[in-house]
Amino acid sequence: MSKIDNLKRDAITASLNETKVDWQQLLENIISCFDCTTGTIHFLDKNTSILRLQAHQGIPTFLLPKISEIPIGKGMAGIAAERREPVEICNLQTDESGVARPAARETKVEGSIAVPMIMNGVLYGTFGIAKPVPYDFTKEEISELTTIGTEMSRFLYD
Repeated sequence: MSKIDNLKRDAITASLNETKVDWQQLLENIISCFDCTTGTIHFLDKNTSILRLQAHQGIPTFLLPKISEIPIGKGMAGIAAERREPVEICNLQTDESGVARPAARETKVEGSIAVPMIMNGVLYGTFGIAKPVPYDFTKEEISELTTIGTEMSRFLYD
């Protein structure tokens, strides 16, 4: 996708303008906007520094226990949280960087990105989306996803 679909982006904005965010619907809107099939949202538990699964789509049931709690620095979500920047893999199935955990291949996705949710320098969580084909997200898409992460953080702000 070379250009963000404005109608689909409007659905994300509408989800973020609700009094109470439906995190599952928001995730579905993000996945749709970026032509993906799979995604997760994790909130940071500030007491334990663990990312806790809040919403998911397209994740095989048997993997849910493995992704329900993610330590900072582990897997794509944990590394995005640790680095405080998006972490992208063009093809999760063939990646040998060590960024993705071995179980991540069980999702059967390829092009994937994990984005931190940060506002005012404070980490609130991460979200990730993925495609079933190899894919490099464009600079425009990464910028848009980073903006969405900041917008999501407003609802988790203390």
